[in-house]
Amino acid sequence: MTVDAPPRPAKGKKSPRAVSLARKWWGQLTSMRTALILLFALAVAAVPGSILPQRSVNVENVGKYFTDHPQAAPIMDRLWLFDVYSAPWFAAIYGLLFVSLVGCLIPRLREHVDAIRRRPPDAPARLSLMPQHDEWESGAGAAKLAGVLKARRFRVETREHADGSVTVSGEKGYLRETGNLIFHFALLGLLVGVAVGALYGWHGNRILGAGADAAFCNNLQQYDDYGLGPNISAADLPKFCVQLDGFKAEYLDNGQPVTYAADVLYGEGGEAPTEKFHLEVNEPLRMGAANLYLLGQGYTPVLTYTDAQGNTQVSRTPFLPMNASMLSEGVATFPDANLSATGQRDRTRQMAFEGMFLPTAPEQAPYTTSLFPDSRNPGVMLFPYVGDLGLDNGKPGSVYALDRRQVATGQLKPMQVGFFLKQGESKTLEDGSTVTFTGLERWITVQARSDPGEPVVLWSAIAVLAGLLPSLTVKRRRVWFRVRGDNVTAGGLARTENPGFATEFGDIVASAKET
Repeated sequence: MTVDAPPRPAKGKKSPRAVSLARKWWGQLTSMRTALILLFALAVAAVPGSILPQRSVNVENVGKYFTDHPQAAPIMDRLWLFDVYSAPWFAAIYGLLFVSLVGCLIPRLREHVDAIRRRPPDAPARLSLMPQHDEWESGAGAAKLAGVLKARRFRVETREHADGSVTVSGEKGYLRETGNLIFHFALLGLLVGVAVGALYGWHGNRILGAGADAAFCNNLQQYDDYGLGPNISAADLPKFCVQLDGFKAEYLDNGQPVTYAADVLYGEGGEAPTEKFHLEVNEPLRMGAANLYLLGQGYTPVLTYTDAQGNTQVSRTPFLPMNASMLSEGVATFPDANLSATGQRDRTRQMAFEGMFLPTAPEQAPYTTSLFPDSRNPGVMLFPYVGDLGLDNGKPGSVYALDRRQVATGQLKPMQVGFFLKQGESKTLEDGSTVTFTGLERWITVQARSDPGEPVVLWSAIAVLAGLLPSLTVKRRRVWFRVRGDNVTAGGLARTENPGFATEFGDIVASAKET
């Protein structure tokens, strides 16, 4: 017995089974349930980006994580956990969510437009079976009953039937689905705005000291850390320069900050910074496509060091705040101290002072905390080190802390016990050198940022709220009247859960009976 093979689809035509399978999977992908699952998956996928250090935010913290976790960090790096928002799996979830929302919303939008264009449906044959119904005798015609519904902003349709009866159909609550669609399309807009910002945005953070010597221009070499979108290069950055002219902070008596304000000079298009601007926390400086934000502030103790040969150097290195009282820690380095007889740098006799700065120091020891964040009685606790600072070994390091590897190997050694200096005081060290707390300067932390997706995100967020309100408060419902002679029958149906519909229907019927 010979069995005929199933017919093959004609060349160039898709198999019905393949089409059916594609439609099935497309239906699954574009369902609201899948969209919610993908939205939850996106939130979960973003968690590592909030917990773990990210290269796009702070490369030094990523390097420190590798040092602290030498076995786990390489495996995590292969999983893109230090570049979460650039990871292929994050982009896949993001893309699938976008496609799912588009595929889900377009049919719903089409159905909603058709529903708005359709006339309210005719009254059912037996209105007495409706959840809400009533019947009475009245000489009021269908026109007056239609007027009752129109006064309550129902869409109304009047129909005459062959048996001589007239029906009045009213429907209300289309704004519920309108708000629902606005809400979901706004979520889609948020996805687009965030994606545009991630692809074409950039940011750079900088500790900015006062004076022309500490001014900076917008290039990557002058930022402490920065992040560029995948479609942005250093050549795309706008040209501007910024200089700190002055800073003022106000505090309550309990030390709580009231205002931070900085006077800055800026210049755009490669011009020198001459334009003035009063920069505050919530009032950024806007320069074309870039904004400059004030993020924080701190102190720079000015330390003057004179070595045993009489050579004087000055350090203006910012100290970083440790707590709300502005107790700050930092290091002042003097790599050119104690030169050899030939004037060459002697790496074994370089000097550094690790210490803490106290804006308002107590009158007596211990000098371990600041009494107030403003500089009312400034002082600095210093711990001197002598030896090789490790600046010439080619390894990257921080200017705000000593290289602990040099200390651990003994190449950089403590010179003597620590000591405390108030502003203007000096201390002579064991080798005859002198260090003086000469003065105090202020610094601010600024962030230059460009996010082209920000306007899209802003208006989408507004649309989310605008759409959420009617989708939660407006209820879809229908009311019908059937007039046959002097007999009037009314029925009502709530299309969505509406505990107050019975009261509303009663009010409508009461108004209809009074006509």
